[in-house]
Amino acid sequence: MGHPNIIYFHTHDTGRYIQPYGAPIRTQRLQAFAEESVVFRNAHSAAPTCSPSRAALLTGQWAHTAGMLGLAHRGHRLKDYDRHLVRTLHRHGYTSALVGVQHEATGPGAATQTIGYHEDLPVTDKLAPAHRDAALRYLRRDHDRPFFLSIGLNETHTLRDTGWLFGHPGGDARWTAPAPTMPNAPITRSDMASFHAAALQVDQALGAVLDTLQKEGLADNTVVLVTTDHGIAMPDMKCTLGTTGTGVMMMVRAPGLPAGHAIDSLVSQIDVFPTLCELLGIDAPPWFQGTSLLPTLEGRQIREETFAEITYHAAYQPERAIRTERWLYIQRFNDWNRPTLPNVDASGSKSLWVDAGWLDQELPTVRLHDLMFDPHEVRNLADCPTAASVRADLAERLERWMLETDDPLLLGPVPPPEGFPPPMAPDAPPTGPFPS
Repeated sequence: MGHPNIIYFHTHDTGRYIQPYGAPIRTQRLQAFAEESVVFRNAHSAAPTCSPSRAALLTGQWAHTAGMLGLAHRGHRLKDYDRHLVRTLHRHGYTSALVGVQHEATGPGAATQTIGYHEDLPVTDKLAPAHRDAALRYLRRDHDRPFFLSIGLNETHTLRDTGWLFGHPGGDARWTAPAPTMPNAPITRSDMASFHAAALQVDQALGAVLDTLQKEGLADNTVVLVTTDHGIAMPDMKCTLGTTGTGVMMMVRAPGLPAGHAIDSLVSQIDVFPTLCELLGIDAPPWFQGTSLLPTLEGRQIREETFAEITYHAAYQPERAIRTERWLYIQRFNDWNRPTLPNVDASGSKSLWVDAGWLDQELPTVRLHDLMFDPHEVRNLADCPTAASVRADLAERLERWMLETDDPLLLGPVPPPEGFPPPMAPDAPPTGPFPS
């Protein structure tokens, strides 16, 4: 039959805040898809910011090794675009198309000329229905080669210029829970009501794609990957290295894979590209730092640890983290010990915290959390004598990883890209949300 088609369906800033992961949100098509898929319940992005996260997934490398230390539209780039997933697929007979969002390159012709997609399909609007329609038109074509179709939605990113925080009007906020990091208040409930509406748009777009695959006779020979870049755009979530920042939905439906199989093993998005290579039966490129996820289907653990990083977003925020099944260790590499305000999207929820004195909250240089007894990562054991040996071990493992992966942070502060707007001061209030 040849290689299967591949659909990479990805959202903005969704984390695990969908129904299959137990969130109080109705996403029925995502739930049905989960029941047909392998669901990774403990998957993490390599970075809780957009371009670094996507770069890691699409190269199979850690973000700084790939060269993506910040946002593409702020001057950050891959060191080698030939390491992007689409280039490898092209060498094995695939054609490729992009619908909507990519954040690995910027500028005119970024998708086709820089990254290398064969087509960048036009869309008439930035919201999900237009992206859905463009994807469906592509799927209805005659295809004489296997295709890789990237469907990138702006949802569930903040889209304030639409008049609604997440781009869509929410329902009755009285019956909506706030984001998991936020206090229960009218504004926090209102913000999340709009998120619910955006998540429903994601759900409906995926449903239309899956229905069209079935109608066109493509479903049985198509790999469908559904994931997101990082946590949702609420305070103490996106652009943080805890679970609310790096925890992501990640579900794969593919010929030969079991249906409704939930895996609790710790995995990283840098493991996606290697997994696709094994599914397709093609040789893994030599630059991989990830590993195939397929052994987890047999109950085998593929990694003892995973890592995550922040360097730049709208402002400089140099932090690194190591996560094991039991522990989370986060280290900051500068002297700023307050929240980095520009790295949090503007919202009513953010204003609530800022007005209450959020900028006065001191942050530790090192955080250590026992995920067995502190699953919400609120009790810092970094200075606890009984956890000293754990802290030392994780600090050594983190430093070793930074050395082995040529992390530029080891050489001191990382300079911003030349020729682009300078990063904002860490205490500067942003003028609006920053795409990530």
